Amino acid sequence: MLTALGFNALFTQLAGVWAYPPLDETGLLEKISLTTKLIEASEASQRERLAAAVTDRTSNISWHASREGLDLPQVPDAVQRTLSPLTQRLFNSPVRRLEAYQPSDWPEKNGHYSLLVQLTDGSWLMFSIPSRSWGLGQWQRNLILILLVLLSTALVALIATRHLARPLQQFAEGARRFGVDFRAPPIEPIGPKEIRQAILAFNAMQAQLQHFIKDRTQMLAAISHDLRTPLTRMRLRGEFIDDPDQQQRLFRDVDEMQAMINSSLEFFRDDARLEQATQFDLAELLQTLIDDYRDQAIDIAFSGPAHLVYFGRPLGLKRVVTNLLDNAIKYACEPAIELSGDDEQVTVVILDRGPGIPVESQEQVFVPFYRLEGSRNKNTGGVGLGLSAARAIVLEHGGSLTLSNRKIGGLQVNVVLAVCL
Repeated sequence: MLTALGFNALFTQLAGVWAYPPLDETGLLEKISLTTKLIEASEASQRERLAAAVTDRTSNISWHASREGLDLPQVPDAVQRTLSPLTQRLFNSPVRRLEAYQPSDWPEKNGHYSLLVQLTDGSWLMFSIPSRSWGLGQWQRNLILILLVLLSTALVALIATRHLARPLQQFAEGARRFGVDFRAPPIEPIGPKEIRQAILAFNAMQAQLQHFIKDRTQMLAAISHDLRTPLTRMRLRGEFIDDPDQQQRLFRDVDEMQAMINSSLEFFRDDARLEQATQFDLAELLQTLIDDYRDQAIDIAFSGPAHLVYFGRPLGLKRVVTNLLDNAIKYACEPAIELSGDDEQVTVVILDRGPGIPVESQEQVFVPFYRLEGSRNKNTGGVGLGLSAARAIVLEHGGSLTLSNRKIGGLQVNVVLAVCL
């Protein structure tokens, strides 16, 4: 604001040259005062000749025995304009009568400066000074000044806003980076005081979340690991059960608990979450998965570009797609993948032809260990962590994972991944 005001003050001074400044701002009053005193000290018969002699390009000076016959505009405040401290000091005004006329006083606003000075004997000296229009009309000069003021203000505002926007942009990029990678480094606190305080608060929150996630993962992984010991003892004791039917039931329960524990350990100690983000060809990754399933005699249709470079964690996204395809193969048929992307997001769609999922359960299936009734088959059903892990990985990429039923029958899984620029 101070810089913009400084430019405005500079252009205001420039306007003093272009937009008809008052006579006392032209810098000629001292010269006029000295000339008046010299001519007044001379003989009356010599004054007209002396006035013509001192006339030059900057001013035209003429002596008149009386005021009559002078072609001057009618301006009520012509005398009031000369009642400034400077004119009173130079011309001993108001004892000496002075009249000042500006270019705007003349018809069609195209006149000149005129200063009429009365000498002690009642005669008059008239000083005519051309207006400094620089060869431009008044409206052109005013337009140029307005454009200069607007241009300087816009330039200062642009520099100031970029100075303020840069730390805000870095703040936003840091927040997005933390949304994709919870191990992201803290944001450098730069910018104005308020922005620095917001960045420091965000860094403190980020550190607390990282500490919480680490403690929770370690605690749950330790609990899952410690449960293996009593399960092993239960299996050993089951070997001494004489009833084969009861023994098999016990072993099935133990195996199911063991599978749940293994899945929990895999979920909480997910290597995909520790993977560094990198650029990779997502289309080629999907084609590799399709080839792996084809080796198992499972055909998966693919629709999308042959190459699509994405910045993310390939191991994590591979696990997401694998979990979704496994569900489509186990509980439906005709699995398919559609891939598309633009400058803002990448979309991976997993399609199948099957019973789908009831609308009221499409959010519940993401709850850890939740399974639909139809998936409780001990031989084919999982433990209810696949979709939870998939959504967690997608959220860590700044994206979303949603389910919807197809009109032609089956389930559609939309995986939307944010593009980090």
